[in-house]
Amino acid sequence: MTELAAKQCIPCKGDVPPLKGDELKKLQEQIHEDWELVDEHHLERLFKLPDFQNALDYTQKVGEMAEEQGHHPEIYLTWGKVKLKIYTHKIDGLTESDFIWAAKADRLFDD
Repeated sequence: MTELAAKQCIPCKGDVPPLKGDELKKLQEQIHEDWELVDEHHLERLFKLPDFQNALDYTQKVGEMAEEQGHHPEIYLTWGKVKLKIYTHKIDGLTESDFIWAAKADRLFDD
């Protein structure tokens, strides 16, 4: 587990610029390598599971964690797959909280 997964997401009030460049790369090194950094705007990861029920169960866990953290992803669910997309909507980009959230999603998947 990374140190990021132990942190809590901090609500963004829209008063900070999105992270760029080296700041993003440094945080990306702390999450699973399957997370894709897309256009320095958002993170995406496809989780593969053995069947629909397992994918649904993981989706439920992610949803509960999102509510607990007050930070909500876009979720795509299909047979044996869950795709997550996360970014901070108020600034239309990435903050440290997005990487914290991704690390927590990784931890849920590993459990």
